[in-house]
Amino acid sequence: MEIEKLYKLYQSSTGVSTDTRNIKEGNIFFALKGPNFNANAFATKALETGAMLAVVDEEEHAITGDDRYFLVEDVLSTLQKLANYRRKQLSIPIIGLTGSNGKTTSKELLHAILKQKYKTSATVGNLNNHIGVPLTLLAIPDDTDMAIIEMGANKQGDIKELCDIAEPTHGFITNIGKAHLEGMGGPEGVLKTKTELFQHLRENKGTVFINSQDPILSNMAKRFENPVLYPAKGDFCEVIFKGANPFVEFKVEGAEEVHRSQLIGAYNFGNIANALCIGKYFDVAMDKAVSAVKSYNPSNMRSQLVEKRSNLIILDAYNANPSSMEVAIDTFGKMTGKKHKMVILGDMYELGESTVEEHKKLGEIVSQYNFDKICFTGKYVQAALESAPMRALYFPDPFSFRNWLQDSRFEDHLILIKGSRGMKLEGLVDFI
Repeated sequence: MEIEKLYKLYQSSTGVSTDTRNIKEGNIFFALKGPNFNANAFATKALETGAMLAVVDEEEHAITGDDRYFLVEDVLSTLQKLANYRRKQLSIPIIGLTGSNGKTTSKELLHAILKQKYKTSATVGNLNNHIGVPLTLLAIPDDTDMAIIEMGANKQGDIKELCDIAEPTHGFITNIGKAHLEGMGGPEGVLKTKTELFQHLRENKGTVFINSQDPILSNMAKRFENPVLYPAKGDFCEVIFKGANPFVEFKVEGAEEVHRSQLIGAYNFGNIANALCIGKYFDVAMDKAVSAVKSYNPSNMRSQLVEKRSNLIILDAYNANPSSMEVAIDTFGKMTGKKHKMVILGDMYELGESTVEEHKKLGEIVSQYNFDKICFTGKYVQAALESAPMRALYFPDPFSFRNWLQDSRFEDHLILIKGSRGMKLEGLVDFI
């Protein structure tokens, strides 16, 4: 009854918010708690700022007799239950996606394709956790034809929790690699966690899209009666990889034209093929789907191209894990077009007991290529020096590294910058 009552209020609101700095007139404010904050204390401020309702779980922060305060046992649980209630009112396809790498790029490509024919909602930015997924569901307009929900995980059980909230009808996994090893309990834990999406779809007779060229994912196809396969010949959707130097080029089944995307690296081919396959499944015209892929230009520090004088920088500083590092370095190693090449690699976070081992491997990986300059910066990545070439440079702090970059005045360099989000390596660009 509590959720039904709250849902009626939600229907007359202008949406939900969890941040008093972003309150819009007529919003419902959810006073969430965290390790270092308690938004119950800001409930009154939210109402003064324009919120129509403040959902709180501490009685001392609810003024007795003021029906603008909605007292519940737990605000986060209430937000999730309201989102699930909202989802149950939507009789539309909900496409869930997860994976170790490429989630956001896949989501944006798919959104670009599906909106050619349908009114499509999708996760905004990186709102893919236990708070972000509910917020995404509650932001879906009534006239939406379908929705794309990105799901992230830090530990086992996270994807199952998100599936229980979003109840996807369709879904796919971009890949399964080494990400969040600390919380997942190693590579086996990553596999178990990511496949929670497939488990949900299997139990609820949903539709799965599977990359037949990925050995781990293709092995899962046998669990389903009618998996939708891509991109090999004979699959539901055939897409042919034609190269990536640096931009991915591809062909689609039945056509000879080679198309060039604005995405860098062979590892992005799977994201492109996936989006084209799902677009075909939902009857989006292939020419429109291809056009949407070709028009998509990443600008969010995910393989983003930045030109500085005669240098071309590949800014891939949104996130990093051992799997994405290896493919990024390998792709970069095969690129041509500039006289010199330099890699700048930062720390990878959340690797737990594997931290030293995985950073040491970075040194082994860069040793396979004849890069002109190899730079490491951060606390953990110092371990890479043990196996990296003698000429590799190490900078423990950003200040000394920035000075070196600025003094060097590089020209005609192809430069890869990659590290975990917390490293904020994008700040180096201004000093190159």
